[in-house]
Order: sequence, then C-alpha cells, then structure tokens
Amino acid sequence: MMAIETKIWDPAELLRTPEDIAAYLDTYLEDGDSEEIREALRTIARSQGMTALARKTGLTREALYKALGENGNPTLDTLVRICRALGLRLSLAA
Repeated sequence: MMAIETKIWDPAELLRTPEDIAAYLDTYLEDGDSEEIREALRTIARSQGMTALARKTGLTREALYKALGENGNPTLDTLVRICRALGLRLSLAA
C-alpha cells in the first residue's frame, strides 16, 4: 500500500483578490470572536506579505506582528489601516 502524502492547508494561499479577502474577513466578522478575527487578519496579512502590508499601512512589521500575534489585540486604528491598505471598506449591516 502506498503512503498518502498530505500537506497542511493554508487559507492564505487562496486569498488573492480583494473580493477573496473581503469574503474571508466578512465570515469572521459575522460569526467569529475577537481571537478568530485576529487570526483571520493574521492570515490575510500573511497572504499579502507582512512587509508589503506594513509599508501600505504605515505601520512597522513589528507592530503588525505584535497586534496580530497570538497574544495580540489589534486596535480599531490597526483594523482600519489594514482594510484600507487592502482596498476594503468597513461597514455595518442590520
């Protein structure tokens, strides 16, 4: 019997367009808790490259890593900067 080779699935590999990113983040904003939303933001940041995203947001890489890290707590300012850098707009719906 042949051994089955597996690869860890990484959603960051699929987040290519602003539409992909918006749909991914929207799912977490709708149903996720703050930790899940932070994790989604970290995945999005990885998909774009942390250095490139830092440059677009005007934040340092270290600030992004800290805010989006395991013990991070991103501020509203960080969330807004990330969304704007990705060409996204935050909105609320009832």
